Amino acid sequence: MATVTFRDETATGKPVTEWEVADLPARMTVRELIRLRVREEVARHNARPTVRFDGLVRPHDAETELNGHRLREPRSIDWERQAEIAERAFLANGFFVLAGDRQVEELDEVVDLTADSHLVFIKLVALVGG
Repeated sequence: MATVTFRDETATGKPVTEWEVADLPARMTVRELIRLRVREEVARHNARPTVRFDGLVRPHDAETELNGHRLREPRSIDWERQAEIAERAFLANGFFVLAGDRQVEELDEVVDLTADSHLVFIKLVALVGG
């Protein structure tokens, strides 16, 4: 079993948030890791819903804020819907993932969590007018 550290960073390498998940298989696909990450962050939000959601991707009908998203009202979020949004965002280069010292590029790429136990997620910000 492996423990993985999920860390969000800015494009300049500044850490934003970090947490660990233990008891994972030694090897998982990028798709499985993204879905796991989204399920964990949505479960934390749903345990105490607020108008702010600090997650990888923006929920439907939420506004983007600095390092998070504002919901119209406190509510639970559907993790499976968020995971689908995250998969599409990954494919559209909305964020990228570093496993150890390398960028993973395919959802079905397998990551050896015993060798690459730190996953860094870097969200890309669309430029205004571009």
